[in-house]
Amino acid sequence: MTVPDASALVEPALASTAWPFEEARKIVERLKRKPKDGPVLFETGYGPSGLPHIGTFGEVARTTMVRHAFRTLTEDRIPTRLLCFSDDMDGMRKVPENVPDPAALTPYLQMPLTSVPNPFGGDYPSFGHHNNAMLRRFLDTFGFDYEFASATDYYTSGKLDAVLLRAAERYDAIMEVMLPTLGEERRATYSPFLPISPVSGRVLYVPLKEVNAKDGTITFMDEDGVDKTLPVTGGKVKLQWKPDFGARWAALDADFEMFGKDHQTNAPIYDRICEILGGVAPEHFVYELFLDENGQKISKSKGNGLTIDEWLTYASPESLALYMFQSPRSAKKLHFDVIPKAVDEYYNFLSRYEAQDWKTRLGNPVWHIHSGEPPANDMPVSFGLLLKLASAANAEDKAVLWRMIRRYAPGVTAETHPDLDRLAGYAVRYFIDRVKPRRAFRLADEVEADALAKLDAGLAALPADADTAAIQDVVLDVARPIERYQDKKRKGPDGGPGVSFAWFSALYELLLGEKEGPRFGTFVAAYGVDETRALIRRALAGELAQAA
Repeated sequence: MTVPDASALVEPALASTAWPFEEARKIVERLKRKPKDGPVLFETGYGPSGLPHIGTFGEVARTTMVRHAFRTLTEDRIPTRLLCFSDDMDGMRKVPENVPDPAALTPYLQMPLTSVPNPFGGDYPSFGHHNNAMLRRFLDTFGFDYEFASATDYYTSGKLDAVLLRAAERYDAIMEVMLPTLGEERRATYSPFLPISPVSGRVLYVPLKEVNAKDGTITFMDEDGVDKTLPVTGGKVKLQWKPDFGARWAALDADFEMFGKDHQTNAPIYDRICEILGGVAPEHFVYELFLDENGQKISKSKGNGLTIDEWLTYASPESLALYMFQSPRSAKKLHFDVIPKAVDEYYNFLSRYEAQDWKTRLGNPVWHIHSGEPPANDMPVSFGLLLKLASAANAEDKAVLWRMIRRYAPGVTAETHPDLDRLAGYAVRYFIDRVKPRRAFRLADEVEADALAKLDAGLAALPADADTAAIQDVVLDVARPIERYQDKKRKGPDGGPGVSFAWFSALYELLLGEKEGPRFGTFVAAYGVDETRALIRRALAGELAQAA
């Protein structure tokens, strides 16, 4: 299908129900209410108290999808920017556990992250600078088109001076917004301005004795018990995080920012402070948080989540991007077992793309993942099948998988199909680390043993050139007369009961030590008829269960 002119995509984009287009249309309407001369600004925030994580990827990937949808709706006639803003002037509230010599950082608690020594050594002058560099390297790895901004640079260079002076002028209005949200004790000491102590360099959470809007200064008691007066400009103070959110939007004239559900109750506060400071709050997109396999909220401190490095050990960035695209407003479990499904779903969407019309294509996740230019699909073997082949062969090297792939798909090689070669490597690593330690073979009972023996005989009777369909027919024919494996709600080709999933579940439990797998005929075609018969004989002899 020929790629149409940009104008031809506008109509299907306007009708698309894909969530990036829904968000992009809000920005188009925003520009009708609030025209602007400069670029439309898409912003994401990052707290550099730790290394970039999977949530960071999700925010930037999803924002990139909205940005591209907007560019499609507007035929790319309106310039756009994606700004990744690092809150690196925040005080270090606790010492991270995953740094060298954590005790050495204890004296620097509450100091701005860009004033905390770099525990990793090297050329970066501070912990904040180090983590910022890791963020940029992280984003560059995925090829994101973005600009980077440091809160420290913005505060100290004067880029935020105008909004900070306005905050001093409108101090009372900000306090009217903030105080009702605080408990009685906190209200007594709260200030939106946090001075940086001239004595210790720490970010101080202290009450203010005076806010002088005319001079643009604040007065407070420093840690040495002496009253100090500082300008609100030039990096001498910073804003508390809720006012900071709104002030940044006003200063940058942001048009779009997404954030997690944990920010949702504060969004009206951010909006109101942005408006007090002369801005127009950006369009929001609130996404649900990730859960672990037990349904508990993922926490960096608990370590119960899945890191981006762990995902990318076993699957491609595209599969992770698909996981981020799907149902962002629904809480989703993020653990190792979701990876194989995400990989195969990605290639399933990719395989459908070429035959779809443009309206359907604009709803296909791969269009958003690849910014409108998804690659051609050329994946003859699913990831799920590769995992079962690795399990059956106890593969420690992808060369083992390639022997079976060539049997199943003659002419396919690592050179002709580099993506498949990459997938084979992922499958071997996933099998070794995630599948092999959890396999649970069991001995066949009397009914199962008889069924396996009949399956062995049926496979032996197949001609040498039997295809996948013929193999699957044998697998089904063995199960049809066995009452345990009959599905009375379905009909077989002879009018009798169909075959239930219990038969296939038994095959995978007995032969591979797992609960489920791909179509069994496909597995046999790839693994080999003779090899499968040998596996059946080992199961009947109790060797598989004994070895486990």
